[in-house]
Amino acid sequence: MAATQSHFLMNLSHGISSQRNLRADGRVPSSSWEITGTNRSWALPVSLKVDNFRSQRVSGIGDTDGIIIVDHGSRRRESNLMLEEFVKMFKDNTGYPIVEPAHMELAEPSIKSAFSLCVQQGAKRVVVSPFFLFPGRHWHQDIPALTADAAKEFSDISYLITAPLGLHNLLIDVVNDRIQHCLSHVEGDADECLVCAGTNKCKLYNSS
Repeated sequence: MAATQSHFLMNLSHGISSQRNLRADGRVPSSSWEITGTNRSWALPVSLKVDNFRSQRVSGIGDTDGIIIVDHGSRRRESNLMLEEFVKMFKDNTGYPIVEPAHMELAEPSIKSAFSLCVQQGAKRVVVSPFFLFPGRHWHQDIPALTADAAKEFSDISYLITAPLGLHNLLIDVVNDRIQHCLSHVEGDADECLVCAGTNKCKLYNSS
């Protein structure tokens, strides 16, 4: 079961890494709006300016950049551990030196704790990446407010809050992979994935 989940996440991370390499070569545009063919403002990254942010080079992650991948947070320990596993796989696959998990609420580490850890490891710029599908209230209000509060202790550190996952072509493969795996499981051809393991949720239901 662990191997199945790890393979799934590694394929996702590899796809993201591959697309980043293509962007570096100039073969793929750096923004995500071309996926829908319409330049919708919510499809583009949002940034919050701290002193002299615009004077800094935004593209490319360097040794003094810290990344925080933040999800909502859960009272379920298993759910929180999955973010930690994903962050480890993301860090291993990308080679980025400073990557920390954070939960918006309900669990530690918080955004404030993760921000501080990034700075302690030498980050001069922090990139907060919301592990959310779409730009709801958490992206518009809660995460920016929590990040701004975390940054108050570090006046010389700039930060960026990226767009959520949104309408990204790679998500088509992710959703399809999940559907195919769950169908294989209910047909007896695959084990439960780590998301469903022990929950007895991945099964066919009958309304009668």
